[in-house]
Amino acid sequence: MNKSLATFKKRPLNSYCFFGGWQMATVVLRGSALMTGHGLEKEWGLKMENGRISQIGPNKELIVQDQDQVMELKGQIILPGFVNGHNHMYGFLSHGITADAMVTEFESFLDDFWWPYVEDRINHKLVEATTTWACVEMIDSGVTSFVDILEGPNSIPEVLEVERKVVEKSGLRGRLSFEACERVSKENGQLGLQENIEFVKKYNHPGELVQGLNSIHTLFTCSKEYVKQAKKLSKENDCQTHMHLSESVFEPNWCREHYGKSPVEIYDELGYLDENILASQVVQVSDHELDILAKRGVRVVSMPISNCEVGGGFAPLTKMLDRGMTVGLGTDGYVNNFFEVMRGAFLMHKANQQDPQVMPAKKVYEMATSMGAQAAGIPEAGELKVGNVADVITVAMDQPTPVNEHNVYDQLVLFTNPEMVKNVFVNGKCLKKDGVITVIDKEAAKHTLRDITEKFWNVREANV
Repeated sequence: MNKSLATFKKRPLNSYCFFGGWQMATVVLRGSALMTGHGLEKEWGLKMENGRISQIGPNKELIVQDQDQVMELKGQIILPGFVNGHNHMYGFLSHGITADAMVTEFESFLDDFWWPYVEDRINHKLVEATTTWACVEMIDSGVTSFVDILEGPNSIPEVLEVERKVVEKSGLRGRLSFEACERVSKENGQLGLQENIEFVKKYNHPGELVQGLNSIHTLFTCSKEYVKQAKKLSKENDCQTHMHLSESVFEPNWCREHYGKSPVEIYDELGYLDENILASQVVQVSDHELDILAKRGVRVVSMPISNCEVGGGFAPLTKMLDRGMTVGLGTDGYVNNFFEVMRGAFLMHKANQQDPQVMPAKKVYEMATSMGAQAAGIPEAGELKVGNVADVITVAMDQPTPVNEHNVYDQLVLFTNPEMVKNVFVNGKCLKKDGVITVIDKEAAKHTLRDITEKFWNVREANV
């Protein structure tokens, strides 16, 4: 063993966690349990090398080299990181806002509140502060990958670069996009598409943690020609396309009034729908529309909590799953505690369908991990297996009742909270260690956002 390696080996484990990462170290996690794709395995662990999982198995069978760093995680379960399939990181600007607006239904939510009070006033400084805090909350609740859609017609150009720099520093695996539309003007719509495509061209390369996708808003803010243009650009640049779809009854009613057809029927006629489409919300859709979406291979992300906030309704998730559709879960920038989102998906559909057997905890867990990763277009995440990216979290099994192979999904979905997430790794890099985020100054980020939102809420103030 050379001198430098000997010195490296003798240092305490903490000394290798700097700027949130393990320098040159291969990390071995020995847990009290580990979640495979088949369920819970007691006294199992894994090894992370070069950003990927290289071994999984019983703790005693893991091959440990002299230079490897070993974490003994007694009382902790090793899990794949959660995938937040739909976020608006700037959404913190609205948390608690006291606006002079009376919201009566979804159209009013947009016209009287969201657009004038929030979205139209977003600038680069606000994006930087909200992105930083969003990364804090995602890391804390075990999210390792996410898709973000930034809305803010007056924040372009180059606003995605602002997001990217923050996300890159955080170490999270991000898929970023700008929500392009023609709501403000046709010229602004073109700027939005350009923002997405230029970002995709620059960063959609193998190994890049932060990449891009194309995104449009809805049919009531985008012309048919614009929708076709967006799809053409996505195809030419080999990237995914995202849109909000039927978040409430407003879009279906609008489409029938203006086009005589449902939103899904219109998108299908335009040749927009295929396996590279990520549709969010998908609340007010008919069985016929679901059949079309399933046939075209469209992936879906559901936001159970935010759908309640805007009075949109309950997405027909059970019908989607029965059709074999790929469905993930998202926070929508509303509640970023991912455990709350999972609980929402578990509980709301049982109540809505008056059937306690629908939406079992295991299915919710899959939508938060493996299926969510497929929906987000990150197939190498969401499951602990050799060769997958080393996006790993550990959770304290500190429940007042036993955690075992029979109840583990219920314990995770219903009775686990962010403070129980002890360690977070993305690409093998340590972002949270022993319950403390290592990549962002959490208190400083909170104070910065509080100061900036206090000014933002003063609508009469010129600029933030």
